[in-house]
Amino acid sequence: MGDVHVTRDRMLSALRERLQPLEYVHAMWEAGAIAFGRVDQWSDVDLQIVVDDDRVEEAFRVVESALEELSPVDATFRFPEPVWHGHSQAFYRVRDASPYLLLDLVVMKLGNENRFLQFEIHGRPFVYFDKSGVVVPEEFDGAAVSAKIRGRVEGLRARFGMFQVMVTKEIERGNPIEAVAYYHAATLRPLVEMLRTLYAPVRHDFHTRYVYYEFPEAALRRLEPLFFPSDLEDLAAKRREAEVWFEEVAREVGDGPGPDEILDVER
Repeated sequence: MGDVHVTRDRMLSALRERLQPLEYVHAMWEAGAIAFGRVDQWSDVDLQIVVDDDRVEEAFRVVESALEELSPVDATFRFPEPVWHGHSQAFYRVRDASPYLLLDLVVMKLGNENRFLQFEIHGRPFVYFDKSGVVVPEEFDGAAVSAKIRGRVEGLRARFGMFQVMVTKEIERGNPIEAVAYYHAATLRPLVEMLRTLYAPVRHDFHTRYVYYEFPEAALRRLEPLFFPSDLEDLAAKRREAEVWFEEVAREVGDGPGPDEILDVER
């Protein structure tokens, strides 16, 4: 890496300067850490822009040109289309910036109104410009989220009880790699989702993301060691501990939060 002279502010200023005058670019905003007031020296840039439906590729070229004017782009990854969220997305790393300052760019078509602007879930976007009034909060449907969570809770209970054997059989076989893989999938992932349902139901499906901001300290102290078994014997013990905890949390969660409880959680 060369001299680090491309800062977050410099990158965003350069992109805004190039994008805002373009008639086909309607808005530019940042999500991610800044939307929750948590930007630090390790944060990347989660950038969203909205463009005319037929100008997506042109927008990517403008962004890439703006980055090259700051510093050579030394790594790029463009997600194959279609991307799961329905937009176009690419990551960029420039040579003369911190390696943590990746640009995560999502280019949205004006005609696609699903823009992840439910502030209750994704935080409040930091808007750099909005020429067409497209950066508006999307309706948060507490009843729909509650119904989804309740269905997830029922499924989590069923799957957890059914698939613990996938972990234990690989432990018995002496296959640590397979045992750990099943442990993460069949034991820890549903445990974390059940914990999220208890402590942060609005982001119940975010898995481990934001747990250090949304879980109480006692839960984090109990959860962390479960992620680091030292050997098969320790894995077996941690799986049993996770099973006991899952049942505890499942009883506390009950059927899941009601619509009025999704955003009102005491931690």
